[in-house]
Amino acid sequence: MQFYDTILSPLYYVVSAVLVCFHGMFSKVFNPDSGWAWGLSIVLLVLVVRAAMIPIFTKQIKSMRTMQALQPKMKVIQEKHKNDRQRQSEEMMKLYREAGTNPAASCLPMLIQIPIGGALYGVLRLISEGHKVGIFTQAQVNSAKNAHIFGAPISGTFYSTDITSVRIVAAIFIALMCVTQFMTTRQIMTKNVDLTVKTPYMQQQRMMMYFLPLIYVFTGPAMPIGVLIYMFTTNIWTLGQQLVIIRNNPTPGSIAWKERQARLKAAGKLNADGTEIKGLASLVKSSDKPVEDAVPEPAPVRQQPKRQTKSQRTSGGGGQQGGGTKTAPSRGRATTGGGGNRNQGGGQSPKKKS
Repeated sequence: MQFYDTILSPLYYVVSAVLVCFHGMFSKVFNPDSGWAWGLSIVLLVLVVRAAMIPIFTKQIKSMRTMQALQPKMKVIQEKHKNDRQRQSEEMMKLYREAGTNPAASCLPMLIQIPIGGALYGVLRLISEGHKVGIFTQAQVNSAKNAHIFGAPISGTFYSTDITSVRIVAAIFIALMCVTQFMTTRQIMTKNVDLTVKTPYMQQQRMMMYFLPLIYVFTGPAMPIGVLIYMFTTNIWTLGQQLVIIRNNPTPGSIAWKERQARLKAAGKLNADGTEIKGLASLVKSSDKPVEDAVPEPAPVRQQPKRQTKSQRTSGGGGQQGGGTKTAPSRGRATTGGGGNRNQGGGQSPKKKS
C-alpha cells in the first residue's frame, strides 16, 4: 500500500482539502463529529467533481454518437481486411481521423473519476488506521474515524467487522449502486439506441448492462462506507444526467428521438423536414398545413410572336429597307415601296394607251 499511497499522495491533499472545507460548512449545522457532517461532505465532493466534468462529458456524448454512426463502416473494414490486422488498424485510424473522433474520448470521464475515487479510498483507509493524511489534523482524523452514519462508521467496510449493522449498511449501499448502474445502462438500451441499425455496439451495451453491477458485488464489500457513499452519489448523478440528455438530445432514430419529435410537433417547433425551429422563429407557431400542400404561384407565360402572312412580311420588309422600291407583277400593276402601300409615295398607275 505504500507504493499506492506515494502515487496518489498529491490527490490525497486535494481530496482532504475539499473534505475539510465542506466539513467546516456542515459543522455549523450538524455535530462536527457526526457522520452526517462527514457524509454530506463526501456528497458535495461528488457534486464538485461531476460539475467540473460537464464539458468533458459533453465531448464524451459527441464521441459516442460519432462512434455509433461509424459502426456500419467499421464493420465493412473489419470484413474487408479480416486477414490483415495491420491494414485493418490503419483503415480504422483513417476513418477516425476523417470523422474527427477518438475512441478513447468516451472513456475519459471514467478515467478521471477512478483516481479521485482511489484517492478517497486511500484517505478513508488511512483515517480508519488513525494516520494523518493530506491536510487533516490529528483531531480531524479522530473525528472522521469515529463518525457514524446509519449506525456504521464511514471508515468501516463489510469485511473489516463482524458487526451486523455495519454489514447491513454496506450491503444496502452496494445494492443501491447495482440498481442505479443497471437503470442507467438499461435506459440507454431501451430508449436511446437506434434500433434500425444492428451493430456490435448494441451487444456490448447489453453485456455491460449486466456486467457492471456484478463488479460492485465483488468490489463493494472491500470499500469503506464513505467510498460507497461516493460511488452511490456518482451513480445518482449519472442517472439524472443521462435522463436529461435522452430527453433533450437523444440519438436519431431511437425511441427517445421519436418521442422528442412528437413533443416538438405538438408545440409547433418542428419544420416540415423534421428539423427543430430554433431562435425567435420558435415563438411563432408553424402552420399545421404541410408546405407541399401550399398553392404555388403561377409561372409567367411567355408571349409567342404572331405569325405573319407573306404579304405582311413583304410590306414590313419594304419599310425596313428604308423606303426602297420592290417591283412585283400583280395584274399588270406596279407596286411601289416607301411604306408598302399602293398609289402612295409618288407612284401612279400608268395610263391606258389608246
